[in-house]
Amino acid sequence: MKKNVGTIDRVIRGLVGIIAIAAFALGMLQGTLGIVALVVGIVLVGTAAIAWCPPYSMLGINTCGTKQAE
Repeated sequence: MKKNVGTIDRVIRGLVGIIAIAAFALGMLQGTLGIVALVVGIVLVGTAAIAWCPPYSMLGINTCGTKQAE
């Protein structure tokens, strides 16, 4: 798996994921919406941790910086 998630993207994914998980854990979101928020939060934190996003790969998106050839 080649990394395709850049630093800024990883930070945003991590923060949004943590917020979604916290909203579920604190009871702010309940029922089906809470479960969806929990799953989305876990996926976002996971993709931020490994710096790889399957939909990005399928769509050819890469937010990592590219190195210039010298």
